[in-house]
Amino acid sequence: MERRSFLKKAGVGIAAGAAATTVSAPAIAQAQPTIKWRLTSSFPKSLDTLYGGAEVLANRLRAMTNGKFDIRVFAGGEIVPGLQALDAVQQGTVECCHTAPYYYVGKDKTFALGCSIPFGMNARQMNAWVYYGGGQKLLDEFYANYNIVSFMGGNSGTQMGGWFRKEIKNLGDIKGLKMRVAGLGGTVFERLGAVPQQIAGGDIYPALEKGTIDAAEWVGPYDDEKLGFFKVAKNYYYPGWWEPGPAFSFYVNKKEWDKLPKEYQEAFQAAAYEANVTMLAEYDHKNPPALSRLLSQGVKLQKYSDEIMNAAYKAAMEIYAEESAKNPAFKKIYTEYDKYRKTQNAWFSVADTTMDRFLQTHK
Repeated sequence: MERRSFLKKAGVGIAAGAAATTVSAPAIAQAQPTIKWRLTSSFPKSLDTLYGGAEVLANRLRAMTNGKFDIRVFAGGEIVPGLQALDAVQQGTVECCHTAPYYYVGKDKTFALGCSIPFGMNARQMNAWVYYGGGQKLLDEFYANYNIVSFMGGNSGTQMGGWFRKEIKNLGDIKGLKMRVAGLGGTVFERLGAVPQQIAGGDIYPALEKGTIDAAEWVGPYDDEKLGFFKVAKNYYYPGWWEPGPAFSFYVNKKEWDKLPKEYQEAFQAAAYEANVTMLAEYDHKNPPALSRLLSQGVKLQKYSDEIMNAAYKAAMEIYAEESAKNPAFKKIYTEYDKYRKTQNAWFSVADTTMDRFLQTHK
């Protein structure tokens, strides 16, 4: 879709009347049906930036269609639990959802490639791969098996590495650790000796407070502060090597998507673009002051040791090789994903990374 061409179609029409010139409803809404959808989010309303991605989509669609394409957003747990959003869309319980694809690695590890994998691509690289590098086509072929179509719906940027009750200095400190961690990051931690737990955002704090888990990761300073993790765990680690650029997604039931008028499909795609871009910008704006506030409350910022980073990287590469050997869908997408990642990293090392490193030494 050419975005500029679409925006021209969606512009406000001018109707010349006999007595005066009046502004008509948006052209896209003229002679179009009224459609009401429900969207279930995997996230609680309290996480305004993450949950807000779905509201950006819904609000923009209403504005572009004069309210005729109306999507009502429900927080995780209001219709189905947050980790069952995909199932709800696949089965037609709701028309669409906003979720993190790697929540569904239990169904197939290939889902992680639509979101984030340990030591994978960052947010800008994911955008490039999906929008221009053939990633969307590969993901569409995979998602067709689940009766869904997908659209990128936000990114948090590289995440933090989690909250721990005690310091994690070496691999021995990870053994037996019960940690809330999503996606293939949990698979890597398991290989390092930890016991990964998949827990929805709103349920993490109680589990950490009660000691049901020893550590937890979520997103970054802004969201983590809202969830209150610093009250029960003071060691805040970085970087979140398992989530260098997690792409959140809108999943739409394929049958419902095919029923939409072409103009509404175009509008949905444009609104998803906006949600994708603005979420990352909002997190980049909110995280720095949030981190400062956390540090002022006694939080200890800790960096993962080289021993842990190297062991995690080795384990991740082994997991990808093993999964590729037994899972054709994973192999097909990961092969192209990895080629693209290497090309992107080579480019970033020339420009962005070099510039960033220089500036970080000249604060």
